[in-house]
Amino acid sequence: MIFAKVRRAALGAAFLLVTACAASPEPEGDASPPASGQPQTSASQAAPGEVLTSDNVTHVVNVPRTAPLNGPMDWNTDLAFQGDYLYMGNFGGFSIFDISEPTTPKIVSQVSCPAQQNDVSVYENLLILSIDAPRSGEDCDSTESQASWEGLRIFDVSDKKSPKYVGAVATECGSHTHTMVPKDGKLFVYVSSPGPEPSSETCPPPHQLLQIVEVPLDDPKSAKVVASPEIPIEGQGEATGCHDITAYPEKNLAAAACFGDGFLLDITDPVSPKLIQQVTDDENFQIWHSATFNNDATKVLFTDELGGGSAPTCSAQVPVTKGANAVYDIVDGKLEKRGYFKIPREQQETENCVAHNGSLLPIPGKDIMVQAWYQGGVSFLDFTDSANPKEIGFFERGPYPERGIAGSWSAYYYNGYVYSADIQMGLDVLRIDDPLTDPAKNVKMDDFNVQTQKSY
Repeated sequence: MIFAKVRRAALGAAFLLVTACAASPEPEGDASPPASGQPQTSASQAAPGEVLTSDNVTHVVNVPRTAPLNGPMDWNTDLAFQGDYLYMGNFGGFSIFDISEPTTPKIVSQVSCPAQQNDVSVYENLLILSIDAPRSGEDCDSTESQASWEGLRIFDVSDKKSPKYVGAVATECGSHTHTMVPKDGKLFVYVSSPGPEPSSETCPPPHQLLQIVEVPLDDPKSAKVVASPEIPIEGQGEATGCHDITAYPEKNLAAAACFGDGFLLDITDPVSPKLIQQVTDDENFQIWHSATFNNDATKVLFTDELGGGSAPTCSAQVPVTKGANAVYDIVDGKLEKRGYFKIPREQQETENCVAHNGSLLPIPGKDIMVQAWYQGGVSFLDFTDSANPKEIGFFERGPYPERGIAGSWSAYYYNGYVYSADIQMGLDVLRIDDPLTDPAKNVKMDDFNVQTQKSY
């Protein structure tokens, strides 16, 4: 969930693999913070790799990357949870951790299955990976040469020590991310991917905002694309596709971040989503990256991945409304923009930093979220007051000693702890102890896939 492919650069998204040392974006307009923004402090002076936290946040433990998933481009990506297990995607495959003792996570198994970018979700005994760059075939031993396949891979993880490859589904333009939508005993998967690319074998025009795959739970090998709904859009020209979609099946809603715009969808019929509203913010948002509902689905927090995740956008030269979060209230069924949030700590010019993946903390009556910011670290923000979101805690490291792309890709709350997938450093476990967040410790989750929200 970090960047679009080089061959789809026309969408305006930066590609980390070739822009690993991108310069800061040029500021547009007044860089001073608006009333709803967060003023930035001076640049962090932390030594390379040094851990800094707010007083209410504890860095519990770090589990470094290990072979076979510790090569130069084996970056950690997204996370999913089920019972006492954590699943972590990686450009080289995926890992399963036993987190029954959160202070001492243990690697149960690691599967070598290279692909960009292997974002992960888990449902019952099935694990699904998103593949967003063409490869020679669907199997794990495929290569980047003679590339003619991309899409979803499916594994059986009933035996956590020995996951088994089940099959795959080819999707047009691959799968940058995906979103599970369980409904009436069926599992639908919304596939997000940018496109089209006329010269590509796997990404021909036309290309819709999303594709829908049905995965039969009793026969996952027969999974297939069952719909590519035509959702009316305005102002995107030939460039379509979504970066990230968050579904809230209980509320029959989905919020889609689709590069140039944000969308609110009615998913009462999961195979035929209907457009409720399209919103645009050309002044502040470059890449609509992801979306998070609050618990009662009266708000949506959208993120902007300015620079595609490769640039140091958390600096005084970049306005606080760019590379940030925007909070929208849902009023009479429609989105209304209220405020912006960006971490208040200015990062050094060697540190890629921008808003990225996060999740709600289950706190009744409050809208509090934890969020990854790459080398900006992990931030806890309270957006209960939509017009004035504020940070209430943080964790970060000093610049990655070897320079280049690093930091927290995903940071999610699960049963009392926050788990952060650091691109280079491995798995971090954090704890926040604060009167505002302590009620979350009373909520027990049985599983958690961040793009499929559930009420608490």
